[in-house]
Amino acid sequence: MQGGSLTERRKAATRLDIARTAAALFVEHGLRTTRAEDIARAAGVAPRTFYRYFATKEEAVAPLLAAGAQQWAEAVRDAPGALSLPNAMRHAAARALVPASGDTAAAESLEWVRSLLRMAADSPTLRSVWNDACHESEATLATVLAARAGLPDGADLLDIRLTAGVASAAVRVAVEAWAASDAPADGPLGPAALAARCLTSAEGALRGV
Repeated sequence: MQGGSLTERRKAATRLDIARTAAALFVEHGLRTTRAEDIARAAGVAPRTFYRYFATKEEAVAPLLAAGAQQWAEAVRDAPGALSLPNAMRHAAARALVPASGDTAAAESLEWVRSLLRMAADSPTLRSVWNDACHESEATLATVLAARAGLPDGADLLDIRLTAGVASAAVRVAVEAWAASDAPADGPLGPAALAARCLTSAEGALRGV
């Protein structure tokens, strides 16, 4: 059991390493000119290993986009229980959408996300990868909200799912708006600040849970 867990962690680490490599190559050389074989070679894996994890070159960045999307949902889970739900979500955005001081890896990943979202405007496949990441994050958030509300298994989760959908859409719009701009990651036009604004606009729906 422990060995299996270690294997899964290694697989996840390999997937994320490939994702970071793919993002760097897409940014440097462009999405169209970068091949899956180029990504595999730069990541130090065989092409067959690449295709064991990903069906297309666009899907290679899925772990990177998913990690960013999931980070906010997990930050809601870790927010102080005394906070109201809208405040917990804004608290989570402030921690998940701004790289910590000196965290160059997080800052680089966020800039990669910006570039990838810009590329997604002209790539239906990459746009689908982003949409899948957002949907998975929304599902995670629904689970987090159910736990915060103390709902038992089998409870009616319609309100929870609606709240998760509204909140996830608010954060997605904020991140996409930031990605379309040249604003820095921190400050009043950064993703965290824009997410706080969007969440505040949606606060009436968020208070439902």
